[in-house]
Amino acid sequence: MSNTLPDLRIRLVFGSGARLGPGKADLLGAIGRRGSISAAGRELGMSYKRAWTLVEEMNAAFSEPLVNSTRGGKKGGGARLTGVGLRVLTLYRRIEADAASSGSAAMAELQAMTSDISSKE
Repeated sequence: MSNTLPDLRIRLVFGSGARLGPGKADLLGAIGRRGSISAAGRELGMSYKRAWTLVEEMNAAFSEPLVNSTRGGKKGGGARLTGVGLRVLTLYRRIEADAASSGSAAMAELQAMTSDISSKE
């Protein structure tokens, strides 16, 4: 049996119906690192269209855009997190860390209660 805790994946669903979960948070992080929506999508194994759609959803969900982008051309395009985008990502990661920390004992107990499928083969 594995001693590692299960993965904790948190999805926030706001009253407006907007959602923020691990995929969108990972996309924000990748945009911050790569400076590009297309490069972030490639890093995460998602199409540019999917990455762009998620950025549009996030920008529409919050009172201010989370990502600013510029079209390509001679000087090239790019994308960057806005101050609000960076704050949203920071808060989401804090929620993940707090939940993992405060729930670690319960997750360990649940993990101990699961079957080890490999021992049944």
